[in-house]
Amino acid sequence: MTEWTKRAGAFLLGRKTYEIFAASWPKSTDPADEIATVLNTRPKFVASRTLDKVTWNNSHLLKGKVAEEVAKLKTEDGGEIQVHGSGDLLQTLLQRDLIDTLRIWQFPLVIGTGKRLFGEGTIPRGAIRSPPH
Repeated sequence: MTEWTKRAGAFLLGRKTYEIFAASWPKSTDPADEIATVLNTRPKFVASRTLDKVTWNNSHLLKGKVAEEVAKLKTEDGGEIQVHGSGDLLQTLLQRDLIDTLRIWQFPLVIGTGKRLFGEGTIPRGAIRSPPH
């Protein structure tokens, strides 16, 4: 997880995930905690219809339509943009074909019904395969 997180040039977060992360990660100040260092220092772009401001270090509230703003971010320099959590935001990005790579970290837990990762309206995609030998 640490190596993947360190690849991020920026993070894209939905409101709920932003609020959870912003309440916790800034308290992790140990320089040896590489994930905390990355999350606390790199740019964070927050998609929200209800927040007026974001206060966590290097956070930016996206204005306007999320899909259009994310498409703009993808054209800028700055490396990989990672989405952590943010299930509702992921649905929007999947529906608009704005995700290049999915890295799914799963922690199986059965507690009844839950959200679907690939919900209604998800565009079918095939896996990238190596050419036959």
